[in-house]
Amino acid sequence: MSTGAAVPTRREQILSEAARLFAARGFHGVGVDEIGAAVGISGPGLYRHFAGKDAMLAELLVGISERLLTGGRHRVAEAAGNPAAVLSSLIDGHIDFALDDRALITLHDRELDRLRDADRKLVRQLQRQYVELWVETVRELHPRAAEAEVRVAVHAVFGLLNSTPHLASPGREATESLLRSLAHGAFGALSEQPLP
Repeated sequence: MSTGAAVPTRREQILSEAARLFAARGFHGVGVDEIGAAVGISGPGLYRHFAGKDAMLAELLVGISERLLTGGRHRVAEAAGNPAAVLSSLIDGHIDFALDDRALITLHDRELDRLRDADRKLVRQLQRQYVELWVETVRELHPRAAEAEVRVAVHAVFGLLNSTPHLASPGREATESLLRSLAHGAFGALSEQPLP
């Protein structure tokens, strides 16, 4: 039995290269032929896997939102009953995403508005559910904090963690450690807020 990572499917290879190219040069700056060449197939050969670039973009952005939500729910379930452990796990999971999927962060920031309305609404719906996992957890840890403050803190931490495409990283381990400390520090500041 192999313990190595699974070999990506052709479809996954296409999506990975599309994300990299779209993030580097913009959705309209990349042609189907370039994506095909990056994975060793003809541009027209891509149409056996995707209806076109729009379908790739939708799958990338809906897919990462689904993956974050599913992973978040799994982390909440694993550490159920211990909000500090849940929050630590959520932070670690989002740091992994932010360091491993920088192209998708860039793509989301630049290209979300290019999605069809239905796909964009689905991305937003999945993101709202993901945010709620965090808000519920942080409110358990900081019951004296107002819900509005907790929401601001959660979104501020997302902004911090999702800034990775713009960072000159000192190395994975050091970056992980710094981001973890900063995220926990941001939530810790909720305890210092005066009661309303």
